[in-house]
Amino acid sequence: MTAVESRRADAPSSDRRRRLTTWIVLGSVLVVVGIAGSALSGIGQWAQRDALDPDSAGPTGARALTEILRDRGIDVVVARDRATADAALGRGDATLALPDAPYLSDGALSAVTDAATDVVLLDPRARTLRLLIPGATPHGVASERVVEPACTVAAAERAGAITPGAIFEPAAESDACYPTGGAYGLLVSEDDGSRTAAVDGRALFTNERLAELGNAALAVNLLGQHPTLVWYMPAVADSDLAGAEPTLGELTPPWVSPVIVLLLVAGLAAAVWRGRRFGPLVTERLPVTVRAGETTEGRARLYAHARDALYAADQLRIGALGRLGRLLGLGPSASAPEIADAAAARAGLDRGAVHGILIEELPRTDADLVALDERLHALEAAVRAAVRPERNTR
Repeated sequence: MTAVESRRADAPSSDRRRRLTTWIVLGSVLVVVGIAGSALSGIGQWAQRDALDPDSAGPTGARALTEILRDRGIDVVVARDRATADAALGRGDATLALPDAPYLSDGALSAVTDAATDVVLLDPRARTLRLLIPGATPHGVASERVVEPACTVAAAERAGAITPGAIFEPAAESDACYPTGGAYGLLVSEDDGSRTAAVDGRALFTNERLAELGNAALAVNLLGQHPTLVWYMPAVADSDLAGAEPTLGELTPPWVSPVIVLLLVAGLAAAVWRGRRFGPLVTERLPVTVRAGETTEGRARLYAHARDALYAADQLRIGALGRLGRLLGLGPSASAPEIADAAAARAGLDRGAVHGILIEELPRTDADLVALDERLHALEAAVRAAVRPERNTR
């Protein structure tokens, strides 16, 4: 059996091995993608939660704070519906931690806060301040600088300096701490033994900011005054507003995002699989030899079809300059004028005529191109005769 026949016999088995390897690789990729999708489905729960969520371990969540409070013996109740919040607040003295509550009407918001001993507004907006601390209003955001309490509120004095986020204009009868920018970073209002505090929890109490300055101390002092802390996250289902509609994110099941990622990765793997070829286009790897004459003739036909005599002349001159340079012993970096000067001097020809042949003359027609080719051959023959005279006398 010849080498060619042996390669032909081995080709089918090689193709089968290649196809088998391809399917194994694709299967492994799909398994890995499936595992990644499952992992995303599990660990992606915190990413879908809102800011200041007590169960979220993300940068804007508040799990670190709730764990600190639990370590101090505080019973932290995470209420995600109105019924759970009311039941927890009804068991005794309790602090209510309340982020923004756009789904609750004024009456529902007042009812749930009235059931708490203390209320800490973690993301107070204009409506919430108007209802719970009458006369207080938002005043924008403070500059990024450290501010001392400068007040008599014990929770702030023990905590020390912070960098406030949102700041508020206080009501006449409320205490205000952390003055900056013409307003204050903390408002505290007391009424019949019940205390309501307003502070920007997004800037102070999240996982990524809790360890800065006195943030953790201030959070524990405000939220840890009673044995029970009810952290209420109002949901759209608690809404008593007319015409309240759930958002697209709330209507979407939590598994949709991991499935989208899985489909994208699977589509990418399919594109890579179908978008390239594994191996040669033909089964047999046969050598292909093209004679130089055929290549030259093919290029000549292309030049003739394009009727570009100037480009063809450039190709002829490039070849002639290369051969003359080697014949004259010039290096590969020699320029066309240098080669023309050397050829004229060695062959004893007129310098201007040689420059015209090798550089300056521009053929316009096929007849001019043929004449230039003949003159190039004559120039090369003259230089060769001058360089190697002994070969021409034999």
